[in-house]
Amino acid sequence: MTTEFTSLNLRPELVQTVTALGYIEPTPIQAALIPIMLTGVDVVGQAQTGTGKTAAFALPILHHLQHGHRHIQGLVLAPTRELALQVANALIQYGAQLNVRVLAVYGGQPYSPQITQLKRGVDIVVGTPGRLLDLMKRDVLNLSSVKTVVLDEADEMLNMGFIEDVEAILAATPAERQTALFSATLPPRIRSLAERFMRAPQSVTIKRPTLTLTATEQRYYMVNESDKLNVVMNLLEMENMTSVLIFARTRAETARLSNELSQRGFPAEAIHGDLDQNARERTLSRFRAGQVKVLVATDVAARGLDIDNISHVINYQLPDDPEVYVHRIGRTGRAGKTGIAISLFTNREKRRLRDIEGFTKQVLTKSILPTADDIRIYRENQVLAQMRIWLGRGRYQREREMVEQLVAEGHELLEVAGAALKLARQSEKQRPVAVAAEVPSEPTRSYRSEREYPRGSRKDHSSTSSRREGPARRSDARTSHEAGMVRLKITKGKEHGVRPNDVVGTIAFQADIPGATIGKIRIEDKFTYVDVPEQFLEKIMLHNGNYRIGKHKVALEKA
Repeated sequence: MTTEFTSLNLRPELVQTVTALGYIEPTPIQAALIPIMLTGVDVVGQAQTGTGKTAAFALPILHHLQHGHRHIQGLVLAPTRELALQVANALIQYGAQLNVRVLAVYGGQPYSPQITQLKRGVDIVVGTPGRLLDLMKRDVLNLSSVKTVVLDEADEMLNMGFIEDVEAILAATPAERQTALFSATLPPRIRSLAERFMRAPQSVTIKRPTLTLTATEQRYYMVNESDKLNVVMNLLEMENMTSVLIFARTRAETARLSNELSQRGFPAEAIHGDLDQNARERTLSRFRAGQVKVLVATDVAARGLDIDNISHVINYQLPDDPEVYVHRIGRTGRAGKTGIAISLFTNREKRRLRDIEGFTKQVLTKSILPTADDIRIYRENQVLAQMRIWLGRGRYQREREMVEQLVAEGHELLEVAGAALKLARQSEKQRPVAVAAEVPSEPTRSYRSEREYPRGSRKDHSSTSSRREGPARRSDARTSHEAGMVRLKITKGKEHGVRPNDVVGTIAFQADIPGATIGKIRIEDKFTYVDVPEQFLEKIMLHNGNYRIGKHKVALEKA
């Protein structure tokens, strides 16, 4: 009840606000962390998404807020623009009675509005590391008076190659600040970060109850990246999917996929971090009511999604963490119902399949893609089934009179029936069969090996590899051999500390494309080569000048 939040010694305005928002009692992480953060000590919180950690750090920041100051008092670092927007919106919502000034900063948006707002005065800044660093270098973001710094989803920032940026930002804040670090996992690099930048942090670990998957059928398809949309359309057509939740990695991908499906006759809408709360609720209401059959979401936007009648979850793009996979598919098979989870794997993502099966202790069923003939036969059977229903009902008196008129004019009855069916199937011309090729299993190097063993590493030290390193092989390094990919050259290499995850992180973030679509990476002494999908080339080159690896700005050019 309300007394639960009262017992945490928060400001009365905050208690009133969270009560009005419908919070009944603190979640375990809120009950554990809020009292600790109110004392001003550093804290490391190990918790997954969906445990209520945003309120756990947002409420103490708001509690300590001092009015009448122009300088920034709170700073929150987030790995993605979706999460940055979500955290900023939460701070605004919780601080409604405090007139708090919150600014979200992230790449892909104009600088001028953000700079204008910073000059006017901001209490709390929430941002992605790259944009925060850019604003610092422009001398418009001053962190010298920050009292509390929060690193949200630190392991994701590590995976995306932002950890050096995070370290640079922390170094620009006061040494006596309070630091709160949140991470689902604590790999060595994150522990090292905590040791360097935190003072005797207290640890809080909250584990969400393990989701059971017994009511969910799990299967997967091996597909080409370029065929994924066609695969989804075929599955939507041929399976009895009453309500479908599709997961994509980025805001841009959710919008693109929902638009593509809608244009092809499958009503779909997207939810992502750019939607305000009212728009989000309207979208979810249409989905719950069955007015929209397909909902496309990012992991961040799907947090707190509570819908019991989802028949299918589709992993259009796979998560990096197997635990995220479990939370995704746990949204079907609820309330005593069965559900189906479908995942689309490419050949280079086989490692993720093994990781998921190892984590869940369950084997996913490999399924075969429907062929064009399968789809045509299915459509014909649907027409025949509808015909049998109408023949059973007998309610077609006027249509029968029209047939009799045609027969009286000399047309054969079977010919009339055939022509009538042809008319009935006219709509199929608007929906040509979406072809998707079956992908054979290949004993190629896995996604991990391509990223972790570039030329010059210990994997290339055999005599065979050395013999291949002649002029012919070096010239081939400039050209991608994978269909649909283009090879780009980056102006930094091993000498500058370039690592594979840095390359993936900066391109995926700045260009707003799925990291999983980035292909082979070849790191040489002074340069790096990376394969990117041809369909994203223009978008990637558009952001040339924004790419950064560690402390270095890098440029991209076609190899």
